[in-house]
Amino acid sequence: MNESSKTGFLERTLRNVRNAWQGIAGAAYDESAASMQPDLPDDDAARLSEQMHACLETRGGEVSARARAAALGRAYMALNKTGRERFLGVMANEFDVDHDAVAKDAAALSGAGDDGERNRAEAILRKSLIAPRVKLLTQFNALPEGVKFLVDMRADLLGPAKRDTALKGLERDLKDLLKTWFDVDFLELRRITWDTASASLLEKLIAYEAVHAIESWDDLKNRLDSDRRCFAYFHPRMPDEPLIFVEVALVDGLSGSVQALLDADAPVIDPAGANTAIFYSISNAQKGLAGISFGHFLIKRVVAMLSEEFKGLKTFSTLSPVPGFKDWLDKYLVADDEAGLLKPVNEAGWAEDDAKSDALRDPLLRLCARYLSQEKHSGDAERALNPVAHFHLSNGARMERLNWLGDTSDNGLGQGAGLMINYLYKLDDIEKNHEAYTSTGKVAMSSGFKSLLKG
Repeated sequence: MNESSKTGFLERTLRNVRNAWQGIAGAAYDESAASMQPDLPDDDAARLSEQMHACLETRGGEVSARARAAALGRAYMALNKTGRERFLGVMANEFDVDHDAVAKDAAALSGAGDDGERNRAEAILRKSLIAPRVKLLTQFNALPEGVKFLVDMRADLLGPAKRDTALKGLERDLKDLLKTWFDVDFLELRRITWDTASASLLEKLIAYEAVHAIESWDDLKNRLDSDRRCFAYFHPRMPDEPLIFVEVALVDGLSGSVQALLDADAPVIDPAGANTAIFYSISNAQKGLAGISFGHFLIKRVVAMLSEEFKGLKTFSTLSPVPGFKDWLDKYLVADDEAGLLKPVNEAGWAEDDAKSDALRDPLLRLCARYLSQEKHSGDAERALNPVAHFHLSNGARMERLNWLGDTSDNGLGQGAGLMINYLYKLDDIEKNHEAYTSTGKVAMSSGFKSLLKG
């Protein structure tokens, strides 16, 4: 055997031995993590802390550290709600920024002399400002579905973070990490069809639909018919998990009733002859991505795709619910409706009673117009109180038309007193409307919508 062959043989042997030891260490670590009790009692929490330290110190090398992190992830998924919150508490409290080190490094920067010393001090301070848990979070990518794991972990964090400052810090670190990974330029926009989507993906559409519940497979098939479109954003590391999806109906003229729009017995029209695209449902599918918005990109991309496919489309509009209107209205009834003229809106069956419905129509339309266009968020005087209104106004839409009894489902009556609104995306005005709303809070409205505010 020549020297070159001997060297190659020795390198392979050493690599195999190293991998074997790392495998043994990983297996032992995996067994230790797997033995934790579902509610993570104190003894298990102490072992968990030691194992997290081992990951961060890359004991046994980077490969071994990632194997240990993967085992930690599997252990986390086996915990119950209490155990998961305790797991997150260990990460939040024991692997936060070293505040004393930050103060020391900030003082060193303040006292730095020449440019070289200042540059070195800045680099040291930047490093000390990054919590050790951020590295641990990135190591969870060693799991087969590591990105999805972290998205779901943030979903677990959102509730507890509201009542615990340390957990809020961990949630903020994780959100910052996910915002980097889920930049819209990394995402893929795909059309979902009945014939090409997997059964698993179709099931997820049913589960994730957040606006108008999909009642059955037939209902879903109707929403994916030839005169309908469904588009979703996907991440390359979550190829079978929609992040957000929009459902579109290709019709003639504005639609004012979601029940009519979703009627499975209604005739299918030739989409090539449609002049209007109605966006009737936009659903965020991943709770763990709350606050990381792709919706405005989604609408603009879909408008561009539909315009390219169907040259006859001239109007792009939503048929949107009015969540929160009924709650706001109930407060208004107590404060301002001394005569009780609007009390029937809280009675069962009022929408089917012609007399009650006719009496309520004008006052409710006017109050809803006021609620949508004039009521502002308590923390921002230029932001619409209604979250759906804020979303579409931010994207450059205008308030076009209120629709009486546009949604007569229990949910529609319960959240919006049966009203729905068309937000119109007029392509030539989108940027102007967006700038006016985001800079001054000015709401773009049609003349018909404005007339409701004059009474």
